[in-house]
Amino acid sequence: MPDALSEEIKRNDPVRPRLSGATASVAALGLLGSFVTSCGSSGSGDGTTLRLVAAEYGTSPGTSSKEYWDRLIAAFTAAHPGKKVEVTLHPWAEIDREVTRLVEEGNAPDVALMGAYSDFAAQGRLYAADELLSVRVESNFLAPLVKAGSVDNTLYGLPFVASSRLLFYNEELFDKAGAKPPKTWNELETAAKALKAEGVPCPYALPLGPEEAHAEALIWELSNGGGYAGDTGGYDIASDRNTETFRWIKNNLVEPGLTGPVPPGGVNRKDAFAAFLRGEVGMLNGYPSLLHEARAKGMKVGTLRMPVSDTLEDGMATASAGVADWMMAFKRDGNRELVGSFLDFVYEDKNLTTFASRYHLLPSTVTASQASKDAANPGNEQFLDALSGAELYPVNEPSWLQVSNTIKRNIGRAVAPSSDPKAVLDGIADEVQNIVDQRE
Repeated sequence: MPDALSEEIKRNDPVRPRLSGATASVAALGLLGSFVTSCGSSGSGDGTTLRLVAAEYGTSPGTSSKEYWDRLIAAFTAAHPGKKVEVTLHPWAEIDREVTRLVEEGNAPDVALMGAYSDFAAQGRLYAADELLSVRVESNFLAPLVKAGSVDNTLYGLPFVASSRLLFYNEELFDKAGAKPPKTWNELETAAKALKAEGVPCPYALPLGPEEAHAEALIWELSNGGGYAGDTGGYDIASDRNTETFRWIKNNLVEPGLTGPVPPGGVNRKDAFAAFLRGEVGMLNGYPSLLHEARAKGMKVGTLRMPVSDTLEDGMATASAGVADWMMAFKRDGNRELVGSFLDFVYEDKNLTTFASRYHLLPSTVTASQASKDAANPGNEQFLDALSGAELYPVNEPSWLQVSNTIKRNIGRAVAPSSDPKAVLDGIADEVQNIVDQRE
C-alpha cells in the first residue's frame, strides 16, 4: 500500500508496492530527497540506538512522513529511557537501492520499511517475527498479509500498511448513459458500450503502461481464477486462464475502442486516475486514496468488487488484489531486544491507524482494521473487507522485483492490435524462467 502501498507509489517493485509496492499509495517524493530525523546519534551497536531506513510516503513537506516518525519516536524514547532511534527517509524511487547498498556495504539498518523483503530473507539476513514480536502482535496480522510475508511458513516480512483494489465508477456518467454497475465481464462490456455511446472519452481505463501494469493485470487475472503464482510455488504467467483473460480484454474492450484513445500499453495508472478525477473515465480499478480525492472534489463515485468472468463455474470464489509494504528487521549483534520493543510499539493500534489514516491506506492488523471500520471512514469498510480475502503479489519469491519489472515492461503488448496474447504471455514466462534460473 503505491501497489501502498506497495505499488501504490511509484517504485521499483512495489505497494507498490508497491498492489505498489502498498501499498504504496501516493507519488514519490523527489522534491525532498533524502533526509534524517533522529532522537540520537548514529547507531552504536550496543543495543541503545536503533536505525530505521524507511520510504517517504508524503508528496510535499507538509505531508512528509517525518512528522509521524518524530512523534512516534518521541513517545517511544520517553517510554524507554536511554534508548535512541534514528530514522532516514528516502523517496520510493530510491529506497530499494539505498537499503541494498547499505546491506552490501555491511552497514544494514536495524529496521527497514520498503516494498519487498524476500531477497534479504533468502540471504538469511532477517529476523523471523517470532524472534522479535510479542505473541499478541505476531498473531494480529491479517491472514493474507501473513501468507505474503512468509517464506517456508516463517514470517519475515512484517506487513505495515496495505491497500486493496475495487472497481470505481462515475455515478453521474452511469446515470446519463443508463448503465448499471457491473458484476460480470459481460456486464462491464455492456456498461462500457453505453458510456461510449453517451460520448464518454474513456469508458474503461486500462493502465497497462510500465508504471503499474502488473497491478492491473493481476486484478483481471484474479477475476478469472488466474494469477501470477503457481499452485505449488513459483510462477504461472502463461496459464490457460491468464491467456483467456487477455484474449477477452483485447477482443471485447480494446478492439471495440472501449478503453480510450491511447493504447493501454501507453497508459499509466497516474494518468488514468487524473482522467477519472476530470470526469473523462467511466470505470477503472482504484484504491482508497483515489476515493478520498474523488469525494473531496464532490464526485459521486460508486465502488464494487471487480466483476468476474462469465465463464467461471458457479460458486467459484475469486480473490481481490491487495498490496502491502513491509517492515523487516536485520540481524545485528545486540539489537534484537531493542528492535522487538520498537516494533511492538509501532504495531500498537493507535500508532498504526494514525499512519494509515494519514495516507488513506489500510492498517495491517486485525484490531486496527476493526478500529478503522468503526471510525466510519467512508469506503474504508469495503476496502478492508476486500483486503481480508485478497491475494497479493508473490513477494515471498526472491525474484519478484525482477519478475514484476518484466511484467510491467511487456504485459501491455498482450492487448496490442497485432498481438497474440498467448505468444506475449509465453514470452514473458520464458523471460521470468530465465530470471529464476539465473538466481539458482
